[in-house]
Amino acid sequence: MSRSTRSAPALPAEIRVLLVAAFLIAVGYGLVSPVLPAYARSFDVGVAAASVVVSAFAFFRLVFAPAGGALVQRLGERPVYLVGLLVVAASSLATAFAQSYVQLLVLRGLGGIGSTMFTVSAMALLVRLAPPDMRGRVSSAYASAFLVGGMVGPVLGGALAGFGLRTPFVVYAVALVVAAALVGVRLGGTRLRPASTGGPAAPPMRLREALAHRTYVAALGSGFANGWCNFGVRVAVLPQLAVAVHDDAWVAGVALALAAAGTALTLQVSGRIADSVGRRPLVVVGLVVTALSLGPLGLSSSLTVLLVLSVLSGVGAGLVNPGQQASVADVVGSGRSGGTVLSSFQMSQDAGAILGPVLVGLVADAAGFGWAFATTALVSLLAVPLWLTAPETRPGAMSATSG
Repeated sequence: MSRSTRSAPALPAEIRVLLVAAFLIAVGYGLVSPVLPAYARSFDVGVAAASVVVSAFAFFRLVFAPAGGALVQRLGERPVYLVGLLVVAASSLATAFAQSYVQLLVLRGLGGIGSTMFTVSAMALLVRLAPPDMRGRVSSAYASAFLVGGMVGPVLGGALAGFGLRTPFVVYAVALVVAAALVGVRLGGTRLRPASTGGPAAPPMRLREALAHRTYVAALGSGFANGWCNFGVRVAVLPQLAVAVHDDAWVAGVALALAAAGTALTLQVSGRIADSVGRRPLVVVGLVVTALSLGPLGLSSSLTVLLVLSVLSGVGAGLVNPGQQASVADVVGSGRSGGTVLSSFQMSQDAGAILGPVLVGLVADAAGFGWAFATTALVSLLAVPLWLTAPETRPGAMSATSG
């Protein structure tokens, strides 16, 4: 076997620019995440009101997602990406100078609008710029950039908080402006693939057309389950379980850190598997691993078991993400715009992340953590049949179809 066949080709330069920007964005978001609740409490409000400020960002992301997708189709990926970054930067800078709780709530919520704009347009850029046979690797690399940035950010944010709770928001705004400048300059002359063949441009993919493809429907299901399990319950409910069972706050931090490490390590290989073996088996295995790791958590009183299962839950997330995102990219294709299709997929994940902690929290209050995490496992498993009946979309796969 020659050296060229053993080594994978490098990611395109424009993709690497987006990865650097993703890292800067994630670092900035991580800067403010550990200080935002304390900043909200500084306006003499309670825990519930401080939590609402945290949720407002995600709520506005969800509500504005359809409009964000429509803007991508009408104005193009790059302009919406850059404007979205600048909206969040302005929101963050204004948040640093909020004079009341209401101002903080409104300004932080408006940042969610910009977040949806650059999230959906970033997905669209990756679809258009990533070669079809590298979509799994690109999805993994992009998720890794966000994950590493999200791990670095809170550490820096905690240090910056020593200069005042408002300081991280100013630095976040600066990081977003730097990311916007990088993308604006480095991708300013990049032509989105594929080049025109002289015929009329392909019309944007409409949501109704995507919903006719069973793989896209499966991605919506796994996106909701992944948001519920890994972005919602694992982040919001797992720390509460750790403290309730082991009565030590450090356990919650270690559990979340190990889960993030499990995801980061898995992403190093899962993208290549998605491109070589297929998207569907990767997502199915990821959903099952997620269920088998989160399901027993509520019944365990062992610290070792808790930490091991936390790592496995991170592995599950690292398997699901590249496969489902590459599948959505396959369905849209690099020759068409698909803003509403991509925003609807993003909405499925956001909806799961918002609903999961609330509903599972109610189950935990009524029946205990055992039933709460069993419910979470069931949500993950319910997405599996959708993928078992969906066609494989990996380029070159025999079962790849258009519907």
